[in-house]
Amino acid sequence: MASATATYGQKESSDQNFDYMFKILIIGNSSVGKTSFLFRYADDSFTPAFVSTVGIDFKVKTIYRNDKRIKLQIWDTAGQERYRTITTAYYRGAMGFILMYDITNEDSFNAVQDWSTQIKTYSWDNAQVLLVGNKCDMEDERVVSADRGRQLSEHLGFEFFEASAKDNINVKQTFERLVDIICEKMSESLDAGDPAVTGAKQGPQLTEQPAPPHQDCAC
Repeated sequence: MASATATYGQKESSDQNFDYMFKILIIGNSSVGKTSFLFRYADDSFTPAFVSTVGIDFKVKTIYRNDKRIKLQIWDTAGQERYRTITTAYYRGAMGFILMYDITNEDSFNAVQDWSTQIKTYSWDNAQVLLVGNKCDMEDERVVSADRGRQLSEHLGFEFFEASAKDNINVKQTFERLVDIICEKMSESLDAGDPAVTGAKQGPQLTEQPAPPHQDCAC
C-alpha cells in the first residue's frame, strides 16, 4: 500500500514529472457508486457490478490545469461502518473530498451530514469538498430531487453536482472543478504567505482562472 501522506501545494523536487500532487478522497455510504466514479474518471471504464471496496484503494491520474502538471492521488474509500476507523485515518493530508450519495437511495442522502462532520473532524481545515448526487441516469428510480441536493450543499457550504458514472455525466467536470478550487485556495494561501502551505514559496504560484460552467444532470 502506498503512503497516504501528500503535502499540500508542495513541489516535489525528486520527481520533475509533475508540479504538484493533490490527494483527493471519495467518501459516502456503501454502494453509492464511488468505485465506478473513480474508474470512469481514471480509466474511462464502467463495470455495472463492483464488489464493495474493502478498506481503501487509490488510482493516480495526471492532468494539466493552469499550465501546471498536477498529479492526482484519488482514494476510493469503503462506506461500511466497520471500515470507518481505517478510512478516516486517510483523511489527514487530503486536499479535496468528493462526498457522494445515490439519488435513488434516501439513506445515503440522509448520511451526508454525518460524512460532512467526519470531514470536519478528521481532515485539514482547508480541505475542499464537493457534494455529488450520483446515478442521475436512473431518473425513474430517483427519490432525492436535485433541488434537495442543491439545498443541502448550500447549507453545508459545498458546491454541488449531479453525475452518472454509467453515462459519464459530470464525472470529469466534478474532478476538474475540485482541482480548480484547490488551486484557487492554494494561490490565496501563497499570496497570504500562509506557512501551513509547506514548501509553497519554493514552488510556482498557480494562476486563478474562472472554471467552466457546469450543468446539473438533465437525464
